[in-house]
Amino acid sequence: MKYGIEEINYINFMERVTKTKVKDCYIDKKGILTFITDEGEIGRAIGKAGSNIKKVAASLKKQIKVVEFNKIPEKFVENLINPIKGKVYKDEKGTILIEVKGLSDKANLLGKNKQNLVDLNELVKKYFKNIEIKVV
Repeated sequence: MKYGIEEINYINFMERVTKTKVKDCYIDKKGILTFITDEGEIGRAIGKAGSNIKKVAASLKKQIKVVEFNKIPEKFVENLINPIKGKVYKDEKGTILIEVKGLSDKANLLGKNKQNLVDLNELVKKYFKNIEIKVV
C-alpha cells in the first residue's frame, strides 16, 4: 500500500490523539476520512462518549469514520457498513453478498451512481484480493 503525505499526516495525527495503532486511512470521494484500527483498538480510538473522534474531527475539519479491522472478510464488511444492519455472507464464487431489508438502507449502501459500493469494494480489496461485494 502506498500512502501520500496527506494520509500519513492523518494517520500520525489520529494515533497521537487517540493513542491507538491505526492500520489504514482512506479518503473517499466525499472527503470522509475512514480510519481502520487494529482488532480490539476501536474502543480506545473512539474514546469515552466519542471524545477522541470529536477532537480529531474538529481539528481536521473533516467527517470521520472509525472501523475495526477483522481477518474474516465478512466481519470486516459488517464493520464497514455499520450502522446499516444487513446479512453479510459469502457465496460459492467467493463474492460477498450484503442483504438489506429496507429500501433506504439499500440506497445508503449503494450511494449516488453506486459510488458508496465502489468505495467499499476499493477498501476491501486493499486487504482481501479477489473479493467482490454485491448488494442484494
